Amino acid sequence: MRLYLLALNPTDSVTEGFLPAAARLGLDVTVLTDQPDPHRRACPDIEVLECDVRDFRAVITRIPTGERPDAVFTNSDHLQTQAALAAEYFGLPAKDWRAALRTKDKAHMRRHLALTGADTVRSAELPAGQDPSALAPLDVPYPCVVKPREGVASEDVVLVHDAEELLVRCKEIQARRPEVTLVVEEFLAGELYTLETLGDGRLRHVLGGFHTELSPPPYFVEERLTFVPAHPEPVVEQVLAQLDALGVGFGACHTEFVVHEGRARLIEVNYRAIGDQCDLLLAQLLGIPLFEHILRTHLGEPLPADLGARADGAARLEYPCAETAGTLRSAPGPVDLDVDGVKLTYRPLRGIGERHELHHTNRDYLGVLRATGTDQATVDRVAADFLAAQRWEIAP
Repeated sequence: MRLYLLALNPTDSVTEGFLPAAARLGLDVTVLTDQPDPHRRACPDIEVLECDVRDFRAVITRIPTGERPDAVFTNSDHLQTQAALAAEYFGLPAKDWRAALRTKDKAHMRRHLALTGADTVRSAELPAGQDPSALAPLDVPYPCVVKPREGVASEDVVLVHDAEELLVRCKEIQARRPEVTLVVEEFLAGELYTLETLGDGRLRHVLGGFHTELSPPPYFVEERLTFVPAHPEPVVEQVLAQLDALGVGFGACHTEFVVHEGRARLIEVNYRAIGDQCDLLLAQLLGIPLFEHILRTHLGEPLPADLGARADGAARLEYPCAETAGTLRSAPGPVDLDVDGVKLTYRPLRGIGERHELHHTNRDYLGVLRATGTDQATVDRVAADFLAAQRWEIAP
């Protein structure tokens, strides 16, 4: 059976999650990517074909004429619509490309939720190249949030408090990225959480979620995530109702939302498995073949009524972040430890000698610590002690 996997940069989800899972399922994999060399280095035993994967027409025509693949899949935020359209062309199980588009385009998501009556968030768009002064009569209360319409990883997401600051921030982003359309929307108060789901189009499993702790304002960098085995049922019902309104229900989905006074409101919907090694942790914590389940849905196989997931897990992820621009001079290497019943896995994300600017996104991550056990207090203590003993030195 042949799986075509669409990708941009090689990610941990692909190299440590989906490719090993595909091998266990006996699938022959071809990676379609616009960055073939990094993939060939990362995956030397996998067929890699160069392709403009952001264009669904290029994806369809890159698959050999006369060959019907068994699945077309991606876990990239940027390629969900393209993969869905290519899969539909070949008559394969897939996400609805309309739902993929609604979730990727944050302005479209807000409009659709309002149109269906699911939720209304006041927002406005600033098209690429348009003078930010056009936002002067904005019907959005302050503080508000500026973000790229199709952004990821908190890239250029910033909180603003008045019209003058809004103008400055928009101009800063436009200077760096003149091609992007910006969205300005009301700030949604509340604690930030995620909901992780997996469906096959008829059955949907809720895998739990995370409580997310962010960097101080005005930026929104995810610095720590704590596993939540089960959110309150009324909260889950509200989030699932909004996902239903968007047409989301096939394959993996990572949904970010806030809860304020019992009301759950979506921040964004990433129609894919959660990233930044959270998916690796989730598979380990739940004790299920998560990546195989995701691929099986795209092969047209139904999910079992019971995934057999463990319910006694506790976990925490920490992302040490650079606080200044500069060159990384010293840092801990990869570590695997068992301490007081807690399994610790630390992986560096930046190499010694690399120089980086400060981005106020997950590009500032120096590494990631995954800590899993069965008691949350012990997990928290062991993770904190480990990080307190480490040193990262950044020279200007």
